Amino acid sequence: MLDEAASTNTEAALRDPAHATAIACRRQTAGRGQRGNTWEAAPGENLTFSLVLRPQAIEACRQFEISEVVSLAIVDVLRRHIGEGLAIKWPNDIYWHDKKICGILIENAVCGGGIERSIVGIGINVNQVEFLSDAPNPVSMRAITRTEYPLDALLDEFVNEIVGAFDAYEKALDFESLHALYCAALWRGEGLWPWHDAVAGEDIKAEIVSVGPMGHLTLRLADGTERAYAFKEVAAIL
Repeated sequence: MLDEAASTNTEAALRDPAHATAIACRRQTAGRGQRGNTWEAAPGENLTFSLVLRPQAIEACRQFEISEVVSLAIVDVLRRHIGEGLAIKWPNDIYWHDKKICGILIENAVCGGGIERSIVGIGINVNQVEFLSDAPNPVSMRAITRTEYPLDALLDEFVNEIVGAFDAYEKALDFESLHALYCAALWRGEGLWPWHDAVAGEDIKAEIVSVGPMGHLTLRLADGTERAYAFKEVAAIL
């Protein structure tokens, strides 16, 4: 546990530690999120850590499976503490109802057809109850349950769950079962919802059709037409 770091993902890349090594810090000054966003975390109140995974069986062309394993493992731990209402917002934010409780940023080092290293950066809102940034919808474990959580024990619980799930998946490589669980856990997984199509530059209403092996999202508009998107090409509208 570091007292301070600009970014735990950067620290993990510089240190290049062994598989299943976690680097956490009490105060992260330049945490990064999806889409280039920053991650707000009051010092000493939340979990900000990076977990290094070294895949042996997952091919580079199926790297999104790492995101699915990690996000489902985090949901499992959160569910033990705060109950139901959790979902995965594509591609891998964790929501409690319509509020964000966890962000994940995965950076993969690809070598040939394999993955040399995955750095899984994770920020979980734990004990913080007042948020000062302009993030539209943060929530924390404590805000939900009115319970204060011991960070060190909680960190161990998350790391053990993620590593256990990842190692088990590497042995089984049961993509169909994993993907079915991921799709079933998607936030707004059914029905027409508002999205912003960054490619077309317009707001649309659409339903989720599928998520591909590389994480591409396919939406179906109200008129029946379908559009496929890579990361950052479409965003849900709250």
